[in-house]
Amino acid sequence: MCASVPAAADRQSLIESHIFGMDTASDLRGFTLTFSLAEICGALAVILTVAWVGHFRGGFAWQANPAVEFNWHPVLMVTGLIFLYANSALLYRVFRSERKRKLKLAHALLNLTSLLLVLIGLKAVFDSHDLASPPIPNLYSLHSWVGLCAVLLFAMQWIVGFVSFLAPGLSGSLRARYLPWHQFFGMAIFVTACGAAIMGLMEKAFFALNPKNNEQPYSKLPPEAYLINFVGLLLAVFCCLVVFLLSHGGYRRPPQPEDEMLLRDTVID
Repeated sequence: MCASVPAAADRQSLIESHIFGMDTASDLRGFTLTFSLAEICGALAVILTVAWVGHFRGGFAWQANPAVEFNWHPVLMVTGLIFLYANSALLYRVFRSERKRKLKLAHALLNLTSLLLVLIGLKAVFDSHDLASPPIPNLYSLHSWVGLCAVLLFAMQWIVGFVSFLAPGLSGSLRARYLPWHQFFGMAIFVTACGAAIMGLMEKAFFALNPKNNEQPYSKLPPEAYLINFVGLLLAVFCCLVVFLLSHGGYRRPPQPEDEMLLRDTVID
């Protein structure tokens, strides 16, 4: 027998309100300022990363110049795994009155774009190691371990999220149970990615700014060191602001009538 549609809708609305905290009254005080500061910090981090590798590290190349090919890695990781990834989650805070279905599609597409950029960034760093003469070992540093964990979790999160919230057939009750985990892992992946990026900046600074490379040592704080440190600070501030925006109960998107239709059970009991 088919489940009662009104009863299912009422049950899902109640689950969503109490489990997801959507019964919290909207309180948008400080949202515009905090969001603006976050976007400025994130955009500056991307711009300064491009300026760093463009001015100090030789610009961009592909496999013909593996050492310079590496420069795609920090740019694409900061752009994809941090800036675009964060904004895919912030869609639900910025476009609060938009239809949920449109937001879900935009969220999925923006995350897919982020994932593609991340995969190109991984290709660049592996090429820069494997094609070097002599080859450089892969995946030995803490930065690489933490970063790879973030990428793998991101890919799994996208696949499971697509199956759970965009593919048809999954019951509303299962979607409701999974949503808090989706939100938690989304934020955890973002924080992990920011930590990995900061570790990567430090690792590159120690390796590149070295007298063996005819460079002024990092400890002497040459101009490149200041730029690297500033990018790291921007990433840390961006991370904190985004986590605040996503965790603040008053900034959550208020439930809309359409949401009940999207969460309604579609299976036969």
